[in-house]
Amino acid sequence: MTTMGLTKGGQSWHPRYLEKLDESTCIGCGRCYNVCSRDVFDLKESEIEDDYGDDQLMMVMTIKDDSDCIGCQSCAKVCSKKCHTFSA
Repeated sequence: MTTMGLTKGGQSWHPRYLEKLDESTCIGCGRCYNVCSRDVFDLKESEIEDDYGDDQLMMVMTIKDDSDCIGCQSCAKVCSKKCHTFSA
C-alpha cells in the first residue's frame, strides 16, 4: 500500500518509513532520538572491541517502536553516519 499526502503548499509527499538502523555504524550521538517526536528510538549500551582487543562499552541507538514512525525521515537528515534505512 502506497501512502501519499500533501504538503501545506499542495505538493505531493510520500512518507518513507524506518525499516532498520545499522548499529555497527551508529556513534550514539542521539541526534535522531532528539529530533523524533514519536518515541521510535532508544539508546542502549553495546560492547565493542577496540584496536587493542579490549572490550569497551558504547552507547548506540536502537529502534524501540518502528510502528510509530510517521515517515518524515527527520532522523536520517540529522544522522552524519547514514545509519537509517527506509521503505521505498
